[in-house]
Amino acid sequence: MTTRLDRPLKREVLVNGEPYTVTLDADGISMVPKGKRKGRFLAWSAIASGDASLTEDLKLSLDATRRE
Repeated sequence: MTTRLDRPLKREVLVNGEPYTVTLDADGISMVPKGKRKGRFLAWSAIASGDASLTEDLKLSLDATRRE
């Protein structure tokens, strides 16, 4: 049996040696550099529909063309 996500769940993670606060809530997941107010947010609906993957693929494609 799983537990319903009815209140935010916060955890700290290190990414490339930098601390971030990850928050899971009913709307989605957010990742903010520790001590900052703004970060990235990803809605559960974007993950479920595949939009998140499509957006990341597009970003990688654009980054690759700018390096040439």
